[in-house]
Amino acid sequence: MSVQPDEIDQHWTEPAQIRSGFVPAQAEPAVPLMNIANILTMLRIALVPLFVLALFADGGHETGWRIAAAALFGIAAITDRFDGQLARKYGLVTDFGKLADPIADKALIGSAVIGLSVLGDLAWWITLVICGREIGITLLRLAVVRRGVIPAGRGGKLKTLVQSVAIAVLLLPLAGGFATAGMGLMYVAVALTVITGLDYVGQAARVWFAGAPGRARGA
Repeated sequence: MSVQPDEIDQHWTEPAQIRSGFVPAQAEPAVPLMNIANILTMLRIALVPLFVLALFADGGHETGWRIAAAALFGIAAITDRFDGQLARKYGLVTDFGKLADPIADKALIGSAVIGLSVLGDLAWWITLVICGREIGITLLRLAVVRRGVIPAGRGGKLKTLVQSVAIAVLLLPLAGGFATAGMGLMYVAVALTVITGLDYVGQAARVWFAGAPGRARGA
């Protein structure tokens, strides 16, 4: 029986690769864009206009509509917690998700604080600080995206959580101590907004000058 040259090459090449410790790398499976984490993020974006409609319905201070607005805001805010956890747990992290998730947060928070200020329930300077920071960070994120995607970190998530709780309390038709507690939380949120914003600027600067991906501690 004759031995073909291809069989000889395969016979000697494969053991050689094993002995040398060289194993050809296998490509990692691509993460589908339409996964559960990204769907939850897009759902949060879709809830924003519904929330705005409920907030301004019937003059903006009718008890039933304010409760409905708070409920829609709460549902949207809860999806922010689950989409990130699902993405990390099941390996569904995508560049789209890294960009869309914070944009969804900003759209929800921004519409809430602007709406509350229009209705006279929140000082405009607080809204300007929060929205100015969010718009600036979004533009900065897009500016450095070619050099590295900077996902939201613990500081940014804490800021968003405190903002969300404060807004939810202010959305509800509450008075007295509850309203005071909501404003107290909002002041804490403003402080976190400024601190994490400055931290993000520092991280983005390092990514820009290093030309390599980085991770922000606050976004």
